[in-house]
Amino acid sequence: MVGQSSSNFYSDNPDLAWYLERGIDWAPLVELTEFLHKAPDAFTDAGEAKDAYRDVLSLIGELAGEVLAPRAAEIDRLGVRLEGGEGTVSAPFAEVFEQLGALELHGLCLPRELGGQNCPLTVFFLASELLARADLSAMTHFSFHGPMAMAMLAYSWAEGSTDFDPATGSITKTRFAAAIDEIRRGAAWGAMDITEPDAGSDMAALRTTGTLGADGVWRLNGQKIFITSGHGKYHFVIARTEQPGDPDDPFAGLGGLSMFLARAYEDGPEGRKRYVTIDRLEEKLGHHGSPTASLMFEDTPAELVGQRGEGFKLMLTLMNGARVGVGFEGVGVCEAALRLARAYAAERRSMGKTIDRHEMIADYLDEMEADLLGLRALGVQCAVEVELAQKGGIVLNTGLVTDPEERQRRERDMKRHGARARRLTPLFKYLASEQAVHMARMAIQIHGGVGYTKEYGAEKLLRDALVLPIYEGTSQIQSLMVMKDTLTGVMKDPRRFATRVAQARWRATTARDPLERRVARLQGLARSAEQHLLTRTVADKGRQVVGEPLSEWGRHLKGKWDPKRDFAYAMLHAERLTRLLADEAVAELLLAQVRQDPARRSILERYLERAEPRARHLYERITTTGQRLLETLGHEGESERKVG
Repeated sequence: MVGQSSSNFYSDNPDLAWYLERGIDWAPLVELTEFLHKAPDAFTDAGEAKDAYRDVLSLIGELAGEVLAPRAAEIDRLGVRLEGGEGTVSAPFAEVFEQLGALELHGLCLPRELGGQNCPLTVFFLASELLARADLSAMTHFSFHGPMAMAMLAYSWAEGSTDFDPATGSITKTRFAAAIDEIRRGAAWGAMDITEPDAGSDMAALRTTGTLGADGVWRLNGQKIFITSGHGKYHFVIARTEQPGDPDDPFAGLGGLSMFLARAYEDGPEGRKRYVTIDRLEEKLGHHGSPTASLMFEDTPAELVGQRGEGFKLMLTLMNGARVGVGFEGVGVCEAALRLARAYAAERRSMGKTIDRHEMIADYLDEMEADLLGLRALGVQCAVEVELAQKGGIVLNTGLVTDPEERQRRERDMKRHGARARRLTPLFKYLASEQAVHMARMAIQIHGGVGYTKEYGAEKLLRDALVLPIYEGTSQIQSLMVMKDTLTGVMKDPRRFATRVAQARWRATTARDPLERRVARLQGLARSAEQHLLTRTVADKGRQVVGEPLSEWGRHLKGKWDPKRDFAYAMLHAERLTRLLADEAVAELLLAQVRQDPARRSILERYLERAEPRARHLYERITTTGQRLLETLGHEGESERKVG
């Protein structure tokens, strides 16, 4: 494939390497990962750990460049098959996973006492970009190995079925140890079974049931569809265990869902016995190397994970990490698309010069690179915040922290990182998914006619990328999460919001660094968009909010809310708000990088050059459009009042 000729996808990427060498503060990650440096064979300091992480990423980068990338076209062409009721992958796909297993990469993040390498999750996410750049479907399947084992450990820890010895800093027993080891060895993998016919984003509509028999065994009945790597052995399944008649019952809706771990099959002396039937493997537009299955559960024995009614909460733990992983898959696709387009444009001559010297093509390539650099900044910070929050909570449950003051400090840190992770995760998943599609599309356009053929590989990137805004929570779901959290945050603490508005206005005029002033203006635009959406939202709750100070809004925002009616205007513009807030977050992170390393200044300048007009356009759309459409949808009450 043109543009993918490098033999090492890590060493040829100086921006990615910058994060390992300078951009990431490894000290807190290493401390938590090594259980306050008490884990077996723990690294003594962050520098020693960083050297090891560099070696790991270089190894994976070499595998991505030399093993996976050369096989990507054949993996795409051969696809998967359903034979004898089993999902079968192609020979080149299997060869890649044999090498991943031989290098023990499925245990990348598992603790050493469980046979793993005890790397931070952030290292796994960086590796995800490398593998996704080579082939997205292989990276997706890889993510249903080690991360599934880590999920088993996390769930066991949360429910109290993992024993930890503070004296040795090691795990002595964990509930799913056998399954974890099987996955670590590459002998099995997992799947996350949520989606059903007529129940995708609306989890409250799930109908698969879990029933506890008189023999004490839970059994699952129902159908799951679009299950990535669904031909695997271990399945985390969300099923309904409670059927209350009262809609106000705590077990109604999402509260009636529980999580189970089911084995799809067991291999014995007489062959394989299946407990879950693979009805079909989907024939997909792209993502051909990764099997996507429709599954039937018929009295399938399963183990309850956690407590009854905790399914939705436990699913979110798994899903949040998966969304960060999908984001890095998107970064990998963007990197591949940019390199493919840039390499072709540097070779293709037209009108007396290579097309990368033509103004429009040069502009396309420049914008792709600027957006990619910003996207990676968002992803890395998101990964770090997610990991610090998760592992901070785990360490607090180990008995390692006994001093009351230190425990309070660590609890505050965990909550702070958790809040940041909640803010950044949907922004990153949204932006990475949408940018992957856009950049793959631009790669085809820059190739022209040959981009529409299979020869150059650009069309494969687009076919693969199109799944990213759909799975692990659609882009629209991410946008609604951002909108809900943003407006709820303002309503809960309007004084803090007013302070943020004032701070942005002050820095926009008084900051000494012109780049800081530009970032502050972008922040001010984001706050204005939020204020407009909230003003329109509360208009139907009481016109008295109009004209009053922000600090007085709180007393007007109490009472019952109907999300479908009261948030109609905000829902209409949720995606535009998300894009604006994503640009704001990227600009803030790049500004922080400039303060750490002045050599990053040009990256922020280039990003702002694109983000500022984009933000103004988004703000204009948010504040001037939507009334007509809402009226056609029957929301005349909300939209006929003009506010401000």
